[in-house]
Amino acid sequence: MARGKENNPMQIKELMTADPAVCTPETGLQEVAQMLIDNDCGAIPVVEDREKLQPIGIVTDRDIVVRIIALGQNPLQMAARDCMTSPVKTITLKDSVDDAFELMEKHQLRRMLVVDETGRCAGILAQADLVRAVSPKQAMEVVREVSQPTK
Repeated sequence: MARGKENNPMQIKELMTADPAVCTPETGLQEVAQMLIDNDCGAIPVVEDREKLQPIGIVTDRDIVVRIIALGQNPLQMAARDCMTSPVKTITLKDSVDDAFELMEKHQLRRMLVVDETGRCAGILAQADLVRAVSPKQAMEVVREVSQPTK
């Protein structure tokens, strides 16, 4: 990690988007796309069951474009399971902002799902949420690390 620990006192729950819209693996991509619009977001958590809310994946607008449309597949005939990223990296409500930075940098993630102590999806933490909590210099370092090309 390029940055040193900053010991940021902010908690994940202060920065995340709480109670995000979720879908199941069977949810059609047209419905997922509509959820992205309705919630003005770039990602929808995929949960096995809407009652237990255990995250099993995440669908981003980019996933739909790169994994479905770019391959010439018809998104109207596809479901979340066909393009979701799984397994999904999560962070807990108790983890620190520094933990979130470290995980996002290590795995080159722009968004992470936040789970509570029972493993239920409690929110989404975006890179943009984190950079608002730090100095401009720290924000630039995080964006640079997450945006490095993969090998």
